[in-house]
Amino acid sequence: MNPILWFALAAAVLALELAGADGDGLLLIAGLAGLLLTLLSALLPALPTAAQLVLFLALVAAGYAGLRRWSAGRQARAIPPSARAELAEVISSFDSNGEGRVRWQGQSWAAINLAPGEALAPGAQVNVMGREGTSLQVLPRQNSLPD
Repeated sequence: MNPILWFALAAAVLALELAGADGDGLLLIAGLAGLLLTLLSALLPALPTAAQLVLFLALVAAGYAGLRRWSAGRQARAIPPSARAELAEVISSFDSNGEGRVRWQGQSWAAINLAPGEALAPGAQVNVMGREGTSLQVLPRQNSLPD
C-alpha cells in the first residue's frame, strides 16, 4: 500500500481525535499505528498490502490493550476541592446498569450513577463523588451532599 495512503488515514484519524471524537484512546492508537505504517511502507515498498493491514490491526489491538491495562492500573486521582469542579453535565442517557457519559472539566468521561434507580437525562447536573480508573462516580444533583 502506498505510504501516502497510510499517511492520509493517520491524518484523518488523528484529526478526528483532535476534533474531540470520543474513542477512549482507540483513535489515537490507530493514528499512531498509521504513522508507523507510513514509515514502514516507505522503507519496505515490497511489503505486501495484506501484511501491512495485518500489522496495522495487530498494532492497534496491542496498543489499545496496553492502553486499557495501563488505564485500569492507575490509582484514582484526588478530585480538586473546588465545588465547581465537582459539577458535571450528563451528555448521554445512563443505561440500566447505571453507566453513561458526562462532561466534566471540559472533557467527556464515562460515568457510573451511584443511584442507579434514578434516571439521568442529557443536560442533567450531577455531582462527581469520586473516580475509579477512567470512570467518574456521580450522583444526581438532588441526592448530593449539601454544599
